Amino acid sequence: MDIVEVFLARYNYWSFVVLMLIGLYGAIAYGNLVKKIIGLSVFQTAIFLLFISLADVGKDIERTLGLKSGTAPIVWEKGIEEGYIYVNPVPHVLVLTGIVVAAATLALALALMIRIYREYGTLEEEEIKELME
Repeated sequence: MDIVEVFLARYNYWSFVVLMLIGLYGAIAYGNLVKKIIGLSVFQTAIFLLFISLADVGKDIERTLGLKSGTAPIVWEKGIEEGYIYVNPVPHVLVLTGIVVAAATLALALALMIRIYREYGTLEEEEIKELME
């Protein structure tokens, strides 16, 4: 298996790494608080992608470039007879809960940004620190 096949077989994990690094860079490199929040949201999305990727239970995932996977966890007679593999629903439920929590925390963070802007007139971290001294 050459490097291209390895990369394509695990594209979801590579996407996770790229998204995580972009989010981490956005959260650390910028002084603007809104950009930091956006970076943290991208980082959070990368974690969701990792959880969903780990839930995949495909038989021939390397042969089919990661596209063949288990079915929805719904039991029916034909599925039992033919030996279908079911996707683990727990990570999906955790990610769904995480998305709801992420939306709530994002809304709270943006509300705090509005309050900070009204108080200091800026969202730049360094300027706020200077104004607080």
